[in-house]
Amino acid sequence: MFFDPVPTEQEPSFDRPELPPWSAPPSVEAGAVLAVERVVARSPNVVVLLPAIRVFSTGCMLEVEVVSRQGDLSAQDWWYLHMGGSPFAQAAGPRGADQPPDSLLRLGVRFADGAKATTVEQLRNRMSPFGEPPAGPTLAWSPVGSGMRGGEFGFSDFGLWLWPLPPAETFEFAVEWPLGGIELTIVELDGAAIVSAAGRSAHYWPDDDL
Repeated sequence: MFFDPVPTEQEPSFDRPELPPWSAPPSVEAGAVLAVERVVARSPNVVVLLPAIRVFSTGCMLEVEVVSRQGDLSAQDWWYLHMGGSPFAQAAGPRGADQPPDSLLRLGVRFADGAKATTVEQLRNRMSPFGEPPAGPTLAWSPVGSGMRGGEFGFSDFGLWLWPLPPAETFEFAVEWPLGGIELTIVELDGAAIVSAAGRSAHYWPDDDL
């Protein structure tokens, strides 16, 4: 016999471990939606929007949308542009370089005390979701969807999980994308409103003792 039989003495486990709070929102919470409706940055071929923030008791999900259009770009250049802004391209991004490549969409937050978290830092560190708790703050990609619609338009929407909750004061949200024609652009977000919304994040089954 070339292939040995599969062992049957041990039953497979179907348990799914709970992700730690720095990796994902708590699975028992619905989150409270805080409308932002901000155009963070715009170039001739790209718009980066922050429509909303979904706030949980342990952190918040920045819901980002990147819209691209072909305009006067060649089909090949526009394809690279659109794919470069997708969360899947970010997850497979290069490591070890002193500077991130121009093709990489860069996003980050910075608090008033100077503490900072960026998507570039996440790529370089490749944190294990089940390792030791990071010092924080951290900003982790949470892919949602990516696609092209209407012939010359491309859309990528994804979440950025910010852990822990920001301080209850104004902080910075930054975007930079050389390939997309976007220089470093910074907008201010209301940390106090986010912290207040955390108290409205209800459990899916509030009567359960979880």
